[in-house]
Amino acid sequence: MSLSKGIQSNAVSPVRRCSRTACRQPAVFTLTYVYADSTAVLGPLAAYVEPHCYDLCAVHADRLTAPRGWEVVRLPVETAGGGPGSDDLEALADAVREAARPPARDNASAGEVGEGAETLRRGHLRVVRSDSGRGEQPPRSQG
Repeated sequence: MSLSKGIQSNAVSPVRRCSRTACRQPAVFTLTYVYADSTAVLGPLAAYVEPHCYDLCAVHADRLTAPRGWEVVRLPVETAGGGPGSDDLEALADAVREAARPPARDNASAGEVGEGAETLRRGHLRVVRSDSGRGEQPPRSQG
């Protein structure tokens, strides 16, 4: 028995299909959500399948609506060949994420917070080390 022939199956297709339930049409667009900016980005079919992106056929892409308060960015789809070699949708999503980041702080005041020094930051939470060089002790309660 030779494995070089391969197994034929109707369950797995080399053509990417629309992500919508029960739709068997080939995908031509990729939908990506940028939750931090409440933005849905619809662009040409991505070069590879991403777990948090949705491939859509032309009909479902045309009917796409976003939740109230969200913005839909529709990238133009090039019909002529010879387009850019990189994935434009991924580049746009990266640019949106970069724009959403808080501005960098200058090095002079980067570690100082109130009366202590910032040692660790995760999102909006900060770990602050008290300034031990001041020589001051907190008052003790008399009992």
